[in-house]
Amino acid sequence: LSVRALFDRWAAAELKPHIRADGSRTGRKDGGEYLRQQFDKRVFPEVGEFAAGEIRKADLLAILDRAKADGKLRTANVLLAGLKQMFRFALAREIVERNPLDTVTKRDAGGAETGRERVLSADEITQLSQPEALTPLSVRSAAAIWIILATGCRVGELMNARWENIDLDQSRWYLPDTKNGRDHTIHLSAFALEHFASLAGTRERGNDGKLLPWLIPNIKGTGPVDIRSFGKQLADRQRPPEKRLKGRSKATSSLSLPGGRWTAHDLRRTAATVMAQLGV
Repeated sequence: LSVRALFDRWAAAELKPHIRADGSRTGRKDGGEYLRQQFDKRVFPEVGEFAAGEIRKADLLAILDRAKADGKLRTANVLLAGLKQMFRFALAREIVERNPLDTVTKRDAGGAETGRERVLSADEITQLSQPEALTPLSVRSAAAIWIILATGCRVGELMNARWENIDLDQSRWYLPDTKNGRDHTIHLSAFALEHFASLAGTRERGNDGKLLPWLIPNIKGTGPVDIRSFGKQLADRQRPPEKRLKGRSKATSSLSLPGGRWTAHDLRRTAATVMAQLGV
């Protein structure tokens, strides 16, 4: 069985979401799509057609070392975890005789990861509200920033949200599927409602003439916008002018804040921190 075929079998059995008999969920919410993208980019071009049973530790460490040399330390750790799990799956099914990575740790790949602690200050949030900060962003992306701050939702929950689950009259946002596997209802403040309403004003119709179901659709209108696309929009506006990427926003520093680089997830952390300070 080739490494590529092994991945397909592993993904179907372990990464694809399944519902157990007791109602609990197993697998990954994205069905392993993110991991597949990383394998497509770094693993399959090197060893994809090799027989899984012939893969050596050195073959895989070379892949991890290249990711590390590119400065992609987290990617190296993601690949290490994915490869170890895949070969553990193969070992249990006697597809391979050993797991070539069973003695390899994060220290050999991207190193130990430290959790981010970035929280926006009140002054920084005020700075974000200035016209010069958000004007270079689309209405949808600007609204997304405020909705995450207003609700503490995960960026993936917002990017994948559908209008059928939003009740503006009752000020409710229903999440049928969350990271912890339980549904959830967010009760919207007047501030949050204001920004949901701004998104409602941007709704578009697809090629079939029907309104698109997603709050924030992608450019083609074929699905929700990709989480990484939103992240890149934020990152592209927090660069020195000389580090602007070709074809990206010219407003390279419009979202730069005194406390340093921030991400969409930092908005969620900020919401939780401010709520705690207020006694919520």
